[in-house]
Amino acid sequence: MKLRNLVFATMFAVVIGALPAAAQETSAASGPPVNMVVTVEARHGMNPPAVDRQDVMVYEGKTRDSVTGWTATKGDNAGLELFILLDDSANATLASQFDDIRQFINSQPPTTKVGVAYMQNGTAKVAQELTADHAQAGKSLRLPMGIGGVNGSPYFSLVDLIKRWPAGSPRREVLMISDGIDLNYESNDLQNPYVSDAIEQAQRAGVIVYAIYNPGAGHAAHSYWRSYWGQLYLSRVADETGGESYYIGFSGPAVTFVPYLDQIEHRLNNQYLLTFLAKPEKKSGMQRVKLTTELPNTELVGAERVYVPASQ
Repeated sequence: MKLRNLVFATMFAVVIGALPAAAQETSAASGPPVNMVVTVEARHGMNPPAVDRQDVMVYEGKTRDSVTGWTATKGDNAGLELFILLDDSANATLASQFDDIRQFINSQPPTTKVGVAYMQNGTAKVAQELTADHAQAGKSLRLPMGIGGVNGSPYFSLVDLIKRWPAGSPRREVLMISDGIDLNYESNDLQNPYVSDAIEQAQRAGVIVYAIYNPGAGHAAHSYWRSYWGQLYLSRVADETGGESYYIGFSGPAVTFVPYLDQIEHRLNNQYLLTFLAKPEKKSGMQRVKLTTELPNTELVGAERVYVPASQ
């Protein structure tokens, strides 16, 4: 009798001890719906597997949100708006990459609209509006001005592009080609307010940013510490918006962008539209989210924060 009571007490303690952990897994099933684009990556260079909705977990802190939508960006859901954003203060050697960039543009499916813009004086000067005519988009590439300082901050230009970009397509993505140097912020630390603002504007608008480092012209291009921070800034913008950054250190411009462009295309081909119910909040604002899956050798990559409207 004593043994049976002891076994029962032990089982009861185990169940009670597990309750807090289970509570942490409770889904927030009554909050506002939030949409975001998620890229599925496979570790070890493999092709990612197909991912089903039940494989996707979204967390806000310790709360697991309810996933209500998970759709591959294929067929009727393949629409994409992609802007190529080039730094007008880039070294003229950037022109040697134009054929590869054009090939990348032309390789996009008919469901992708491509635009081309140049970072100039803190604005995004559009050379080609979004178009499904990929050949026309490729023709709009031109030599950068190649004047050091003509673009004070790439992040001002990114924000300008995002603010003038009409909402509509669920997938809006940017490829920035720049040295990342911000001449308007001399302190050079990871808390650069202009970089932080660009990240928040992109996250709020659901825009994913990719970045390829390319040296600029003028004195700043030869400055180790400026180039160092420029690459860190580009990496931060890409990582926190759900994209990827590519750089080669300080050995000069990349011989070819092809490996980077191939990786970006691979990512674009493995994306999903995610909808989840966020935790109810009294005020609208940015909330940090974590995406995960129990599928082996698989990662879900998205923006680190999303905009959550206030609950009604």
